[in-house]
Amino acid sequence: MDQHFGEIVSLIVAASWTLTALSFEYASKKIGSLSLNIIRLMMAMIMLGIFLLAATGSPFPVHAGLAAWLWLALSGLVGYVFGDFCLFNSYVVIGSRLGQLFMTLAPPTAAIAGYFFLGEKMSLTSIAGMLVCVSGIGISILGRTDSDKADKDNGNGQDGENDRHRHHKISINLPIKGVLFGIGAGVGQGVGLVLSKIGMSHYMEAAPPVTEMDSIVIPFASTQIRAIAGLAGFLIIMLLQKKGRNLAASFKDGKSMGAAASGTFFGPFLGVSLSLLAVNYTEAGIASTIMALTPILIILPSKLIYKEKITARQVIGAVISVTGASIFFI
Repeated sequence: MDQHFGEIVSLIVAASWTLTALSFEYASKKIGSLSLNIIRLMMAMIMLGIFLLAATGSPFPVHAGLAAWLWLALSGLVGYVFGDFCLFNSYVVIGSRLGQLFMTLAPPTAAIAGYFFLGEKMSLTSIAGMLVCVSGIGISILGRTDSDKADKDNGNGQDGENDRHRHHKISINLPIKGVLFGIGAGVGQGVGLVLSKIGMSHYMEAAPPVTEMDSIVIPFASTQIRAIAGLAGFLIIMLLQKKGRNLAASFKDGKSMGAAASGTFFGPFLGVSLSLLAVNYTEAGIASTIMALTPILIILPSKLIYKEKITARQVIGAVISVTGASIFFI
């Protein structure tokens, strides 16, 4: 197999997640994040089931073992139910381009979770990368307010001058709700990845891969377990919120269902499974860094498809944030 196979797969994942984000932004704004999460996990389970049936003869990972099921299910609850709930809501509030920007928080979060769950060490370089990553996000979302415009005409030069200085402040240029959802998405993704790593290690202990195909199947089977747990979590939320009618109405929206299907194929089915495959063929840090390119790859499509206004500050911030994720793994 090509010596750069893991890196190539990681780049495919970044492109897949770009397509996923664009598709899910459209669908989430049409049918809501809760309905979309349930629908796309149902679709993902079907896609994964067909693949596993063809590859192993069973649509479910029957040889995973109890420990693998527990850790991967927990990963599904953290990564899907918490992380993706936040992510899809961030798409509704601030759009997929800026929502994906916060996903650069996933690698630093994964390192912190790895420190607590796996005893992995964090170097000074890692901490520096984390700070650069957060700085990039800050540059993208912070700006100077324009609340001093009215002061120019208040007739009192001195008072107006003081008012201009008093109101000329640094503030968040995005709705705080969207920022919080974005942070939650990045944190959920990072912690979920570490829990997945633990779960996959238990999976391989219970059913050691014998052939090259086995090594490819295990990430898809692990994603199936995560999807099952995630779907169960979202169904419980739907029942508690009594939003079953909203879900039923969503199936009647053909365009949204098409977007959900497209996003599901490139995300929970292909993207997530290939991300788990990538870490088996290259260092996790290299894979995570390449996969973190999505906030940059999505800039041009967002402008062309959704006609978003993109500033130089936002582009620079995205580049710095991704650079921080890269430094993190040097």
